[in-house]
Amino acid sequence: MGVGFDNVTLSQALERAAGMVTRGEGGYVVTPNPEMVYSCRRDEGFADVLNGAALVVPDGIGIVHAARLLKTPLQERVPGIELGEQLAAWMATQGKRLYLLGAKPGIAERAAENLTRSYPGLVIAGTHDGYFQDDAPVAAALQEAAPDVVFVCTGFPKQERFMAAHTAELPHCLMLGLGGSLDAFAGEVTRAPVFFRNHGLEWFYRLLREPKRIGRMMKLPVFLWLALCERMKQWRKGA
Repeated sequence: MGVGFDNVTLSQALERAAGMVTRGEGGYVVTPNPEMVYSCRRDEGFADVLNGAALVVPDGIGIVHAARLLKTPLQERVPGIELGEQLAAWMATQGKRLYLLGAKPGIAERAAENLTRSYPGLVIAGTHDGYFQDDAPVAAALQEAAPDVVFVCTGFPKQERFMAAHTAELPHCLMLGLGGSLDAFAGEVTRAPVFFRNHGLEWFYRLLREPKRIGRMMKLPVFLWLALCERMKQWRKGA
């Protein structure tokens, strides 16, 4: 459907990300869910941004279901927040520098406190909120801070476009687009209970907590319907 995913498990994604950091490779990691892939139907430029990432992992369970439906199964869902947590834990053992970008003012700072408390040895290179219109000062701050990794948590498509636009300015820094993860790291929101996560129902839990998300959630069945239509086309062609 226009977006290519890396067929990796969470542990494999962590290994690849850690390897890029160790080698000082630049680039960015994206964690598309069905809403993001669906948006590419109207914005081919955004599809190019996603496909230009060094690592593309399936964050949404709908992606995993659609891939199976299209006979190109993925090994498992790779939640961006869990990839971020595990990468931060690994960075702490290596003394690597992490920059937190995104969320409301003050959230990144609280997230930094919690992460360093959870992972002693993790170095916070800096923080910045996500309420900015001009990229240039933020990119300059990142260059000055010289982090090994940046968690870019400004929501899609802003975070993905930011990472793609500034990769060349940060040639030795790996950026990860992690949506609302800083709010979770800061303790502002709580993740779904393990039961919901293990059964691919984290989206349903969030809907119960935030009914106003119904408009966004309705894109999931539409996305799966489109995947089914694509599979029917393949079937007619004998695939």
